[in-house]
Amino acid sequence: MNLVTCPPFLLEPIFFTESYKLTLTHSPLSNSLLSPLLVERIGPDSFELLSVLGKGGYGKVFQVRKVQGTQTGKIFAMKVLKKAKIVCNAKDTAHTRAEREILETVRHPFIVDLLYAFQTGGKLYLILECLSGGELFMQLEKEGIFMEDTACFYLGEIVLALGHLHSNGIIYRDLKPENIMLNHQGHIKLTDFGLCKESIHDGAVTHTFCGTIEYMAPEILTRTGHNRVVDWWSLGALMYDMMTEGWVTIDKILKCKVNLPPYLTLDARDMIKKLLKKSPSQRLGSSAADCKDIQKHPFFRHINWDDLLNKRCEPPYKPCLQSDEDVSQFDTRFTKQTPVDSPDDSTISHQHEHAFAGFTYVAPSVLESLKEGFSFEPRTRPVRRHNSSPRTPISESDLLSQTSFRLPPTTPPTDNGATQPISTPGRNKKQKGNRR
Repeated sequence: MNLVTCPPFLLEPIFFTESYKLTLTHSPLSNSLLSPLLVERIGPDSFELLSVLGKGGYGKVFQVRKVQGTQTGKIFAMKVLKKAKIVCNAKDTAHTRAEREILETVRHPFIVDLLYAFQTGGKLYLILECLSGGELFMQLEKEGIFMEDTACFYLGEIVLALGHLHSNGIIYRDLKPENIMLNHQGHIKLTDFGLCKESIHDGAVTHTFCGTIEYMAPEILTRTGHNRVVDWWSLGALMYDMMTEGWVTIDKILKCKVNLPPYLTLDARDMIKKLLKKSPSQRLGSSAADCKDIQKHPFFRHINWDDLLNKRCEPPYKPCLQSDEDVSQFDTRFTKQTPVDSPDDSTISHQHEHAFAGFTYVAPSVLESLKEGFSFEPRTRPVRRHNSSPRTPISESDLLSQTSFRLPPTTPPTDNGATQPISTPGRNKKQKGNRR
């Protein structure tokens, strides 16, 4: 096989747009601009479907096994999105591109890894590490509430993940138990970056109405402009959710009336109160120090942050898994289904197709593991990269019909180039009520 070398004028990776992509990227083995380029052909046929892990309005998530090329035999999660459904809404197209870009650029022990991305004529594919421990939500449903040391461990790992996103100018905006997965060891991983906002540094604000109601900060609900501090409100709502039998409602959010049970320790009560401050400027984590202020809170006094970051702390719960293919930690409503990636027979316009140009990706860690290059034949001209992730939107009229809360009558300025605000449905409260 031939190894393709990088010409001196090539300063950026090249991404090609035909189906079943050929992807080029700089080798991480050298920092030189003359580094070798390694190539791998990736497509749906590179993976065997094993199980269905989840299903949404835009597609499915499968457990898959790679059957050809590098990492043959390894288990992954494959997120399949239907282009025709995404392009119906410009907001969803933008969020899809944003997720794909963030997953490529952000690397952290507590954030899910993207290994490959590719597309066919009608679908987008994201190949992610398989987090076989399932959703933290499922564990919380089983336990009812977490003991303080358990909550402290999970919240600590989440703080480190959010702090890393913030340091890169990214706000997460959709922190909730359903978006927190556990790996096979029991460590958390943040997933689903479709509602993230990039380039939000000190002093910058955004006005998009989005998130999940139970974890949405007041400044998002009132559309007065928000920044990274909304994630610390969500952390407080999540902490309240973990350690009590209730959850924060819209009325509680806007009126700041959160009743704390007497069994919580003084440190836990103090941290929840400081994270759920209605005024963003008074909220714990609002200073330039960001997550450092939260890490210093007495609630985390027993945490060694360096050990936690390097996964030297034993998780409070380790999933009981029989093999790499074990899906017992996922909802049986999905895992009992026959895994089928439906035929790719839909078509979209050239204009819409261009929105997904440059979607293809191979992670540096994959390229690092290659022992030989792949043959390369140029088949189309290179294009600039774009990105990925959809959400099922809920309209403001739907929100109003479900709650007594009223939005302000005026429409604030939107993000640069953003479409109208988007929100996402809250968690099924019948499930919440099933806790014991």
